[in-house]
Parts: sequence; C-alpha cells; structure tokens
Amino acid sequence: MSILYPEIEAYDHGFLDVGDGHLIHWESYGNPRGRPALYLHGGPGSGASPSAARYFDPSAYLIILFDQRNCGRSLPNAADMGTDLSTNTIWHLIDDIEKLRCHLEVTDWVLFGTSWGSTLALAYAQTHPARVAAMVLAGVTTTRRSEIEWLTQGMAALFPEEWDRLNTSLPSDMRAKGVLAGYRELLNGPDLDVRLKAARDWHDWEAASILHAKPDGYPRRWRNPDYLLTRARIITHYFSHAAWLEEGALLRDAGKLASIPGVLAQGRLDLEAPLTTAWELARAWPGSELIIVENAAHAPDHDGMARAIIAATDRFREISQK
Repeated sequence: MSILYPEIEAYDHGFLDVGDGHLIHWESYGNPRGRPALYLHGGPGSGASPSAARYFDPSAYLIILFDQRNCGRSLPNAADMGTDLSTNTIWHLIDDIEKLRCHLEVTDWVLFGTSWGSTLALAYAQTHPARVAAMVLAGVTTTRRSEIEWLTQGMAALFPEEWDRLNTSLPSDMRAKGVLAGYRELLNGPDLDVRLKAARDWHDWEAASILHAKPDGYPRRWRNPDYLLTRARIITHYFSHAAWLEEGALLRDAGKLASIPGVLAQGRLDLEAPLTTAWELARAWPGSELIIVENAAHAPDHDGMARAIIAATDRFREISQK
C-alpha cells in the first residue's frame, strides 16, 4: 500500500505566455483555498508528472505543477528540430516562476523540488526569499561543476562498461571533446536520426545508476523517443553552461535562506546526487534539517524517502503567509 496521498485530478490548468515565444503549461490540484505549494521537477527537462501532487495533503494544499521551458506540455518543445534553447536558462525559469505566482495570485508558497528541481528551488528562493514560506528538497543538487563532472564521467568508476559504451558511441573525432560536449553537438545537429540515437545513448548511461538502485525503476516516459530527445537536449544545454550559476553560489549564499525553514530528504545510497551536497547545504543553511534515509537512492517514491517528504509537507501545510 502506497503511503502517498491518493491520486487526484487537476481542477484547473492553462498556458501562461512568459515571453520569448514560450508558453508554460501549469496545473492546479487539491484545495483552491489551501496553502499554495509549487512542485519543481527534475531533469532539467523531465517535465512535471501528476504523481508529484501526491506528496501533498490535497485537503490542505493548493498544489501547483508546471512544465519548465521547452519540456512537458510547454511550448515550443525541445524535441522539435527548430526549437532554439538560447532563451532557456535558470534565470529565465526563475522569472517564469514569478510570472506564474503573479498569474495565480499567490503571495508565497511552499516549494518542493527533486533533483534538478532542488537547484532551481534554491536559486529561486535566494532570489525571492520573501516569496518562499518553506522548502522540501529531495535528491539535493546545486549543479556545481563537480556534480556535473560526477554525472558525466565520475560514475564511470562504478559503471565502466556503460560509460565505455557512452564514450565509444560518439564519433571518433568527437571523443576528445568529452561526452558532454560531444553529445550536446549530436543532439543539436541537423540529422533527426542522429539526434534520436544520441538521446537514447545518453539515457542508457543514466539508466545504469537508476536500475542499479531499483531494477524495475526504468521510467515509463523513457519509452518515448521525443521525450528522450527533449530531456537530453535540455540537460546537455544546462550542464554545458553549469546552469548559468557562479560556481558554488548556491552554497555560498545559503545564508539568504535563514528565514525559510527547510527539510532536505536524502538517500544514503543516492549515486546521482551524492549525500555530500545535501550535507554541505544543511551546514550552510540556518534552520534547515537534513534527513538521511538509509538504503534509499535517488527516487523520491522509495518508502523511506516518501515518508520523509510527506512528513515535511504535512509539517508545513499550515505555515502562515508572510
């Protein structure tokens, strides 16, 4: 039996024009008069899943999900050959969140971010601390260069066969550039078949750590080639620019979060976002609480992780507005 709250349908949804030719798709769940909460999905480029609403008490929360630029149902989609990603940066996403908050007439909200979503939550909260009542972060990342290098090369120490396959799948004249630069070039090339193969190869590498922790955990959406292309293009776009963040800035500026209570739920065995980052953030963020979940990896739906996340959202459901 799942410990998540029951699945519910969205009661409202729409597209918000945020400029630069982008339409952001959003959905609202739960109690229209409840405590506003915003879910920030991972990837970057994974898109929001309705299941994210199940981490909140629907009787107490107004739960808002949205697809970040160029993914999910937001338009234009990164799988389209003509879609330009130059107006898709973390600073554009932060502005989109603010425009969505104003559009929905929200004073402030509880943020729940997973994986890349935790990076975005931290950056938004440090930019607009008055708009954040509390934060729950799982699979904590700050998208430092060391974290990017771990994901694109460091894990080769654990998965040498899969990393060799990722590297040798690059054309021989690209291998000296490294897998990140090489795959970004392939994913933005003129041949759709080459793009689709590169997206599949990239996700086969990511799958190594996912399936090691959860053999039946291959995401259903990964069966869709367009989804893989969208996600891989956006990930390599962001990683190639270190998310447009000054190195270490989110840890350095964690003191700006002193007025915001936060819970960091982190799996001890998380290979994609090793515990070190969450531990460093907890030390730098006054008033935050680190909950280490033994035997858990990166997936938030692991029983221990889900319990920690729901305990935190339950704790914050009646937090007063600023």
